[in-house]
Amino acid sequence: MKIVGVSACTVGIAHTYIAQEKIENAAKKLGDDVKVETQGTIGIENELTKEEIQDADIVLLAVDVKISGEERFEGKKVVKVSTEVAIKSPNKLVAKLHEVAGS
Repeated sequence: MKIVGVSACTVGIAHTYIAQEKIENAAKKLGDDVKVETQGTIGIENELTKEEIQDADIVLLAVDVKISGEERFEGKKVVKVSTEVAIKSPNKLVAKLHEVAGS
């Protein structure tokens, strides 16, 4: 399954990157293709391309703040959680993404 996502926390430092790492590790364990864009204090990193979004089976938004470019995901299946959920329960979260995406 192809997963794309965005992580962003209120401060834009630690939780943004920890959430990204936890999500990517949990998804890769299940053999998923995954890419998580971060929106932190230094701006957008690992930015998702139009093609990556278009090819994705599901979009994960692990965010605690309003993110820029959310309209890019219109028409896609989107799951939105806090960064805390992504950090504390990444395996359950990725399992939920599979359930929502129907794979």
